[in-house]
Amino acid sequence: MLERHAAGDALPSILSEVLAALALPPDAGERLTVTGAENLPSCFPVTALATAAIGAAGLAVSELLGLFGHAPDVRVDRHLASAWFGTSLRPCGWTIPAAWDPIAGDYRTADGWIRLHTNAPHHRAAALAVLDCPGERDTVAAALAGKAAEPLEAAILRAGGCAAAMRSPEAWQRLDQGQAVRVEPLVSIAAMSGHRPSLWRPDPARPLAGIRVLDLTRILAGPVATRFLAGLGAEVLRIDPPGWNEPSLAPDITLGKRCTRLDLHRAADRRQFETLLAEADILVHGYRPGALDRVGYGEAGRRVLNPDLIDVALCAYGWTGPWAGRRGFDSLVQMATGIAAAGQRWKMADRPVPLPVQALDHATGYLMAAASLRGLIARLRDGQAVTAKLSLARTAGLLTDHAGGAPGSAFSGYQDRDFAPEIEHTAWGHALRLHGLVRIDGAPLRWDRPACALGSTEAAQVRHFAGAPFSGASTRPEEVRHGR
Repeated sequence: MLERHAAGDALPSILSEVLAALALPPDAGERLTVTGAENLPSCFPVTALATAAIGAAGLAVSELLGLFGHAPDVRVDRHLASAWFGTSLRPCGWTIPAAWDPIAGDYRTADGWIRLHTNAPHHRAAALAVLDCPGERDTVAAALAGKAAEPLEAAILRAGGCAAAMRSPEAWQRLDQGQAVRVEPLVSIAAMSGHRPSLWRPDPARPLAGIRVLDLTRILAGPVATRFLAGLGAEVLRIDPPGWNEPSLAPDITLGKRCTRLDLHRAADRRQFETLLAEADILVHGYRPGALDRVGYGEAGRRVLNPDLIDVALCAYGWTGPWAGRRGFDSLVQMATGIAAAGQRWKMADRPVPLPVQALDHATGYLMAAASLRGLIARLRDGQAVTAKLSLARTAGLLTDHAGGAPGSAFSGYQDRDFAPEIEHTAWGHALRLHGLVRIDGAPLRWDRPACALGSTEAAQVRHFAGAPFSGASTRPEEVRHGR
């Protein structure tokens, strides 16, 4: 790394672990320059994690470009890294909807705390069915107050909801699931021989021009990953099921993408999806383990449709152990893995203290982007097709392994100078966007499309990646772009 760090800074060791997990050369870090000394307030090195994850994604771009020429230097600013782990958008004259459903949040129980995640209507309905009470915060609190946290957690999950009892770090480590996640790799990468040689080559100024990404992810890590890939020039198509919305997040994370809807229970939509999957270079998905299998698109089936696919998958609680397949989100994983309890101790508070940002989501997102780039490297260098698997719980382990006070000054908050002067004409109104989260010499991040609403592109208009209206700016012939 091209900068000296304060004693006790976790950044060098976190970055070293990340580069090793991605099978990137250890000396790749020498091309990274980190500026600034700010840190988000936490008993964990959140800004160091942010800087390392973003830096690793930038270094993966550098490695990709280095296959055919000079590997450019990469620069990350700690202040901007912290800011991008919050929100990248500043609306001009409009307001982003509230991030949380009115009854979502932490509640005291008879023996501790539990967190309900009720932003999705069916998750809210499941929690209220178990509690047998109206959907008002006071009545929910009263229904929870006399009951034990872990049985409530189990009941809500059985009903199809989302909840997590607060556990201490020690309790998580003793738990079967904690032990299972502990031995999982941070990024599990498996490679097999591809079936077609790739004639695609990265453009030094627009590294992913001509690469087609199918995005089957929702809140929040996967959309962060594909937003980064779009900033490098990839064509990203996000697919959601009918009725799914993320009103508080879409303005932030649909930047650079097209968004459509398909119902994989309908024959016509399945045919369309299979065509898109067969044409994709990269699939990024965040369904629970086994979910795609149940609709006929398990890992083996995806490989039949596209043997050369770079397949990058995310789950909440890990890929092994009794909780593999459990519904979860960043805030719930923080409760389950001891992060919120450690924050409570650190702050000497009377309630759970989560991280100041959804750091597990964001960090895992940039690791997913780096894994996607690592897949392209394997395709071009070794003729391999890569599958990568990550989880929020394993990223939590990376963070908690480096618990301790962070040196340097506190994060100074969002400043006017943090935002690029160009106006982005989003689907909701004008907005400003933060300056780029990483600087890659000669290849600045640039998004060709403003943020759009989910489902804003009619499915009939995206029968194929190639051809109007979804085609990207690349004019390279299909045979050159995809080695056919």
